[in-house]
Amino acid sequence: MDAKDSEIIEVLRLNGRASFSEIGRRIGLSTNATATRVRRLEAAGVILGYRVILGADADEPAEGLEVFIDVRLDPGRDSEEFLAWTQRIPEVRDAVHVTGGYDYLVHVRVAGTSALDRLLRSFKNDGGATHTQTRLALR
Repeated sequence: MDAKDSEIIEVLRLNGRASFSEIGRRIGLSTNATATRVRRLEAAGVILGYRVILGADADEPAEGLEVFIDVRLDPGRDSEEFLAWTQRIPEVRDAVHVTGGYDYLVHVRVAGTSALDRLLRSFKNDGGATHTQTRLALR
């Protein structure tokens, strides 16, 4: 891999839909030379694929926030009822029953901080949570 390959990767990292001609213009190569290099990087396993990231709210970051929420339920709240409730929440990716000071660890993806605030309020108002602790995934 040389400097031109690194430049190609940087352009594709910022815009995975960039055409070969656009990439070539940005880094000073012909369209054919760029296409050959991109295909070589794909074949070598340097570029493993391309992805689409969907945003839920136009005023929030498109990537959204990946969040882990520790949940302690009200002592009278049924665990199975809580689990069924989480399955109806589109932002919830997974909810696992855990040991320790909390009852559940819930993995969610939200559009941004305002969506997270709404979700946390819902956990307490509708889900039966008495206490939550939230951690944001940084990478």
